[in-house]
Amino acid sequence: MKYLVVSDNHGDRQILVDLFNRYKEQVDYIFHCGDSELASDDPLWEGVYVVTGNTDSDSRYEVSQVVDTGEDVVYLTHGHLSGVKMGLTQLDMQAQEDKATIALFGHTHQLGCEVNKGRLFLNPGSILQPRGTIPIKTYAIIESTETSFQVQYYDRNFDPIESLAFTFNK
Repeated sequence: MKYLVVSDNHGDRQILVDLFNRYKEQVDYIFHCGDSELASDDPLWEGVYVVTGNTDSDSRYEVSQVVDTGEDVVYLTHGHLSGVKMGLTQLDMQAQEDKATIALFGHTHQLGCEVNKGRLFLNPGSILQPRGTIPIKTYAIIESTETSFQVQYYDRNFDPIESLAFTFNK
């Protein structure tokens, strides 16, 4: 399975249009981790799993979603209500409760991925306003197989960032 993961576009609708058009036929699922600042009924969201972020004003978004892809159970949230700026403990407990194998989140605008107890935690970074030590506007693609998670981060020009490719055993 291939998953496109993006977050924190903060009103930049065009980058999502470009991303979704580029990858719609190449990935099995598209996840948006919140802070889109777009309406929840925007036609752009057709076929996309999306959650609310702390800057989203549309109350019709869900705080979190659990998606069973057949290969994985994905827990999707923005992270502001899970305290992700202070660590992943609360997010881990929420993902564990839903028996998730992948936990996706945004909020910090800092990309990162790790596996803990067989569960992949991934923040795609921000496609508009990156923070932290890697000042690149990013999104991620996860390729999940029976035995591994392969994560590749990309920049806003759709180019893979060679130093940001990771493989984790399941």
